[in-house]
Amino acid sequence: MTALRNIGNTNIQVTPIAMGCWPISGVTSVDVTEEASLATLNAAFESGINFFDTAYCYGYEGESERLIAKALGEKRDQIVIATKGGIHWSDRKQIRNASPARIKQECDESLSRLNTDRVELYYLHGPDPEIPVSESAGAYKELLEAGKILSIGVSNFTLEQLQEFAAVCPISAYQPRYNMLQRDIETDRLPWCIENQISVMAYWPLMKGLLAGKLPRAHQFAPEDGRQKYPMFHGAEWEKNQDFLDELRILARDLNQTVAQIVIRWTIQQKGITCALCGAKRPEQIIENAETMNFKLSDSQMELISRLIQKRGPICS
Repeated sequence: MTALRNIGNTNIQVTPIAMGCWPISGVTSVDVTEEASLATLNAAFESGINFFDTAYCYGYEGESERLIAKALGEKRDQIVIATKGGIHWSDRKQIRNASPARIKQECDESLSRLNTDRVELYYLHGPDPEIPVSESAGAYKELLEAGKILSIGVSNFTLEQLQEFAAVCPISAYQPRYNMLQRDIETDRLPWCIENQISVMAYWPLMKGLLAGKLPRAHQFAPEDGRQKYPMFHGAEWEKNQDFLDELRILARDLNQTVAQIVIRWTIQQKGITCALCGAKRPEQIIENAETMNFKLSDSQMELISRLIQKRGPICS
């Protein structure tokens, strides 16, 4: 079993796999039911995952946070919860508002939905173009001092925004998009986080399901499937990605693992990556993801994957 990892310089320890709780909100995922969502949360816990990542806007009415409370409320002291503020829904459109007053309001509402008196990690979900990052940071510092949050994170920030926020209050975690084919953080943000002992919690490790290797070349997306808007799921990019997956399938077969497990394991073995956020809406999905904590890729296998990634070439995401 992979050892627990600390969030930044805190003594909060998490599994290197977190359950990403966006899919159970039902906003963009299809075939979501409360029964399956509750079962998935419990399956994550029973599989050894202790880290659950949600947000104020995961669900039009906070469905994701409420489901976590319902499924895992009795296990509250055995789990680590991360949630986020700064984005909310209005008429089913996402609104960014990271003003100090709004951040404090959303934090209180998240605590109420989660039926808890604190969250271990509270992110600013994204920068608000109308509010200086330093002002938002001030609200987070107050929440930390009040004990409502035990550590602070930011998501979807540039390096400059990270530095501006950190000048006001400590950052323990950074949550960016990161996977085998989307690695832009390696040029600036990842080295800065390593230097400043800030955990990096990678979302999209499976590239919205693409790198799970379960979508055949001829797959037809349902009209309500939100993935259709991304170039990686169309045309030449789709074909290149499928060629890449064919290569990974050979390695997965040799190791008796699934493609998804190879991809996730690669992610959590990258220098500076503390955790991979794995979204799931069915128990079998999160159980498969959790099993990646039970094996390790060798140096030669990691080198092979690097060659395959280089062969795939730059992507249009």
